Amino acid sequence: MYELHIANKNYSSWSLRPWVLMRELGLPFDERLTPFDPDSNWQAFRGFSPTGLVPALRDGHRSVWESLAIVEYLAERHEGVWPKDPDARAWARSAAAEMHAGFSALREACTMNVGVRVRLGERSPKLEQNLARIDELWREGLDQFGGPFLAGRAFGAVDAFFAPVAFRLQTYGLVLSPPAQAYAERLLALPSMQAWQAAALAETWREPGHEAEARAAGEWLRDLRASGGDHG
Repeated sequence: MYELHIANKNYSSWSLRPWVLMRELGLPFDERLTPFDPDSNWQAFRGFSPTGLVPALRDGHRSVWESLAIVEYLAERHEGVWPKDPDARAWARSAAAEMHAGFSALREACTMNVGVRVRLGERSPKLEQNLARIDELWREGLDQFGGPFLAGRAFGAVDAFFAPVAFRLQTYGLVLSPPAQAYAERLLALPSMQAWQAAALAETWREPGHEAEARAAGEWLRDLRASGGDHG
């Protein structure tokens, strides 16, 4: 049985990627959640990850850290991680790698915080560029491979890599073109995404750094989490 080590569901976009992929593909695993520490995660996370970061996968004596490495490890052992069609597979790998390495303006301006709703303040040109590229990329995949997911009929790794973006769009009230927005709504409606969101809303942990980032992004409208309450 795999063990998947993650951090708080409310905040951890990197943890979400392998988690939602494994859930959607029906790969059994034991979840090991270690909350973010307000000071340093190094000691706590080093118990399961040599980098002191999440996520990390344990498979018997093997430890696989970093989300892209986990996805490739799973792809060697299970069907459905990447598309069978070589064109779709090449596109999906490229798009996932682009998400993995890029979109820094979106990450910085719109930190993941599943349980709150924020009216975003200033939208920098770099953020607008990131959003336009995501919109373009999503429409390209949907058009080229027929949907309803980015590389075709089945949910796969490329969708998992963009799953945190769907939560960010929801949190900050960001709206894309109709085809891209519909895709984001399909992601949010997946049973695995609904389960992640429900668990995130039930969390009572609050990590000051993540909270401050979300508050700095704009006007805090609602807090839907346990012991939260409205701030509108």
